[in-house]
Amino acid sequence: MLPSEKQYHIQCAPGDVGRYVLLPGDPGRCRSIAELFDEPRFVVQNREYRVYTGTLLGEKVSVCSTGIGGPSAAIAMEELAAIGADTFVRVGTCGGIDIDVQSGDIVVATGAIRFEHTSVEYAPIEFPAVPDFDVAAALRDASAALGYRTHMGVVQCKDSFYGQHSPGRMPVSFELLQKWEAWKRLGVKASEMESAALFVVAAALKVRCGSCFHVVWNQEREAAGLDQAESHDTSAAVRVGVEAVKRLIELDRAAR
Repeated sequence: MLPSEKQYHIQCAPGDVGRYVLLPGDPGRCRSIAELFDEPRFVVQNREYRVYTGTLLGEKVSVCSTGIGGPSAAIAMEELAAIGADTFVRVGTCGGIDIDVQSGDIVVATGAIRFEHTSVEYAPIEFPAVPDFDVAAALRDASAALGYRTHMGVVQCKDSFYGQHSPGRMPVSFELLQKWEAWKRLGVKASEMESAALFVVAAALKVRCGSCFHVVWNQEREAAGLDQAESHDTSAAVRVGVEAVKRLIELDRAAR
């Protein structure tokens, strides 16, 4: 592919995005994230990919939505990396699994269970899906500095939203319920749909990636009769992601 050509899915060319990219799933969140940048500008939208670019601390940064699930997230990372991005922060939502994870909390992933298929086409299943250490640390420190209730730990990634929420009606219900019980016993913090693929693709591309999540609700807390209310305000996780990018910019400058 010639340097001047646009990437097929995200329709961006070299110069359109910065090296630091925030990755929400929902295209509808991109504008509110970009409003936290300096001098944000809309770049393009194609399919589930909406892109804005601006600056933070004088460095070019971007936000690109990925849609739902590993396949579209992997495409976004592949094409963004092809035009110069090398540091990715997923800012998304999740459902709690660990009983202590409550609606409105922040979860920072230290690893991801590869209960999906995209990553299998990049690496054998024995290869772990883990974030870049510096990105995960920046997310942890950013969330702590902002005063949010934060959990660090492993998250589970799946391809089927309804396989999680209605496992009993699936022909493979036995496997789904058995695996879910294992995740609980292992102290897995939350369930989401992109990080396992992103972490493994990042390793294959030799770029950096980390993830933080806003907890929408926790079905295990509900099953236990514990108080909780669904929380759909993702602004805290967005602020954590943006603050983490600032910390990474400063870290990278200090290492030059």
